[in-house]
Amino acid sequence: MKYVDGFVIAVPAEKKAAYHALAAKAAALFKEFGAIRIVECWADEVRDGEVTDFRMAVKATDEEEVVFSWIEYPSKAVRDAANQKMMADPRMKALGDEMPFDGKRMIYGGFMPILDE
Repeated sequence: MKYVDGFVIAVPAEKKAAYHALAAKAAALFKEFGAIRIVECWADEVRDGEVTDFRMAVKATDEEEVVFSWIEYPSKAVRDAANQKMMADPRMKALGDEMPFDGKRMIYGGFMPILDE
């Protein structure tokens, strides 16, 4: 069964092009390590909530936009192996040094799909 890693981050709006370039480089590596699909989404219609919302979750400022992304793997075992390879690969470290956002405010987690239509 497929496995999904999901991410929500805040990226300065002025760094959209830099983020897109970084995401494209990272996507190639994720696929090399076993990912079958990588999706990066720039906020288009993200409303403010009363209790919580995407912007509050990542403490986005007025100058930042929310990015919602996910990576699909064929299985959790492939994802776990990919994570080990990523941590050991110097190319991933180099990409980490280029991050155009505050990684400390990133929300991420692994998810087991329960519906995929």
